[in-house]
Amino acid sequence: MIDLHSHVLPGIDDGPSTTDESIALARACADDGTRTLVATPHLRHDFPAVRVEEIADRCRVLEEHLAGGEGSLEIVPAAEIDYEWAQTATREELTLASYGQRGTDVLLETPYAPITVAFEGVLFRLARLGFRVVLAHPERNPTFQMDPSRLQALVRRGALVQLTAGSLTERGRRRPSARLAGRLLERGLAHVIASDAHTAASWRQPDLSRGVAAAERIAPGLGEWMVTEAAAAILAGESLPAAPSGRRRRSLRLGRSRSL
Repeated sequence: MIDLHSHVLPGIDDGPSTTDESIALARACADDGTRTLVATPHLRHDFPAVRVEEIADRCRVLEEHLAGGEGSLEIVPAAEIDYEWAQTATREELTLASYGQRGTDVLLETPYAPITVAFEGVLFRLARLGFRVVLAHPERNPTFQMDPSRLQALVRRGALVQLTAGSLTERGRRRPSARLAGRLLERGLAHVIASDAHTAASWRQPDLSRGVAAAERIAPGLGEWMVTEAAAAILAGESLPAAPSGRRRRSLRLGRSRSL
């Protein structure tokens, strides 16, 4: 599996505090079946220790610490960029924040507050600069939960949707985020699943395999595709391959939401 969203680098954001904790998290991801783990520290004003020019070196250091351990795990540099940071970032800075620093795809954090015109404007700015945008965990956002058509419009304009595994597993199934995640899977409006892992065994632990299994129950064949072929295409900066057909559809209701 390829995990496109994690906070595995130590001591710079709300992920592990120490190198030992970071190693434990990386190994937990590997034990869960992940073979490529993308480090996506928060690029936003409340985490000043995250410097975009240092991310690749920090990934190399972590890989060196992991060398010789059980199972192989590739650490790929990227970042989870905040829309306020992205409003003024240069193309060079955005390239350093992009997946594998290829300058093609970026992970944009969907805010937890209501979506504003400024957020949507950032997506258009990134597109004009030549970046394809992967929206991180939009199923958690109250605007999209109440009006999924706003998200559908962004997907139609080229944005990709990353669902968080925890939104699909049993521990969150009654939450609005879980209901929207299921609806997005059914409608073909979600493209990748990621762990958004922060710790090895407590808060936001690695559960990518469980998320994939939950997605398979909603849309057979799609979960595996999202963490293999689709994720690989994003890392390579290529068009996504065709998704599996023959999905099973369920009737899900979003309270006071508009239909997709």
